[in-house]
Amino acid sequence: MKAVVVSEYGGPEVLRLVDVPEPHAGRGQIRMRVRAATVNPSDTVLRAGAMDSMLDSLLAPPYRPGNEAAGVVDEIGPGAETDLSIGDRVMAMVVPYMPPGGAYAEYLVLDPRQVAAAPAGSSHAEASTIPANGLTVQLAIDLLSLAAGDWLAVTGAAGAVGGYTVQLAKAIGLRVVADAAPADENLVRSLGADLIVSRGVGVAERIREAVPGGVTGLVDAAVIGSEVLPAIRPGGQLAMVRFADMAGAPSMEDHGDITVHEVFVPDYVHERDKLDALRVRAETGGLTMRVAAEYPASQAAEAHRRLEAGGVRGRLVLTF
Repeated sequence: MKAVVVSEYGGPEVLRLVDVPEPHAGRGQIRMRVRAATVNPSDTVLRAGAMDSMLDSLLAPPYRPGNEAAGVVDEIGPGAETDLSIGDRVMAMVVPYMPPGGAYAEYLVLDPRQVAAAPAGSSHAEASTIPANGLTVQLAIDLLSLAAGDWLAVTGAAGAVGGYTVQLAKAIGLRVVADAAPADENLVRSLGADLIVSRGVGVAERIREAVPGGVTGLVDAAVIGSEVLPAIRPGGQLAMVRFADMAGAPSMEDHGDITVHEVFVPDYVHERDKLDALRVRAETGGLTMRVAAEYPASQAAEAHRRLEAGGVRGRLVLTF
């Protein structure tokens, strides 16, 4: 089968589309024929070598990026506990440092708990944007455990994770203040934000002006780090994605009385019920699946270049 791999760390040019042995579903496993896999910031972190100690301790090179995929079930191993059938359209959460590697491949063999039905009416590319991004947001919201009516701030609200955060927060009754560039204000407003402030330097102060006294919680989807702390009220909470530490995000050692949660989405890799709940939200219009562009797997390097150039709204998707 074809897979996109990293044999040596570096820039996008190190990504190679190669032939690797085709896996088959063993006892208790599902195999999916992958049709789409997203390109996430954590994929560029892996490619650049910032996860080398983790990967080297668990897998042998070449390594395969990719955190989420969509496709079709084409094998079900004996004893697999699933209500899915051969031919069902599905989406899956994938962890690149778990055997056999990430989602950039034509076939994936997975634990059934990683796989859920794709939203009805979605394309493979659209469905692939949900698992890792949606579960990242769900974990952040679960960790914050805010009450209906509380104020939540979201940085990077126009991005894939930020946009899902706005929508899922509104679905549980939170009030949301979100940042946006002028060109993105209508998009962020359409996702449900109650208040919008300008993104960029000084965003914490602008959030504090919009919500006097500060917000109860903040999801830092833009990976700003310690500079967002002044937006949060005393005793409030901050949720930040775990891979940010690997990517060299600002230190969070001094955060006063703010509780900081590290959102490490592999903690939810087997939370199939939560993944299926995201499917339901997508089907009922509560989660907008945004695909910025699609690239054939042979152009994975170009997709990484575009992501790292910044300004992508929605997710870039590799097709297989």
